[in-house]
Amino acid sequence: MGLFTKHSMYESDHTKFIRELKEKTPGMDERQVAGRALLWDKAPLTLDEQRRVEESRLRQQAYPYQSKV
Repeated sequence: MGLFTKHSMYESDHTKFIRELKEKTPGMDERQVAGRALLWDKAPLTLDEQRRVEESRLRQQAYPYQSKV
């Protein structure tokens, strides 16, 4: 008897919860994809935009609370 044949029907509580949640709320996968696209999937910057962003970045001293006397 193989290792995986003995417990092939096992399903964790977390897996059951996610499966039941997806069954109860149709369209959840599409909303997840849309939310990810909104927050994380950004269009790549052109070279001009990259240069402009780099030039406009403010330089900060290593320890900002130290006053220059």
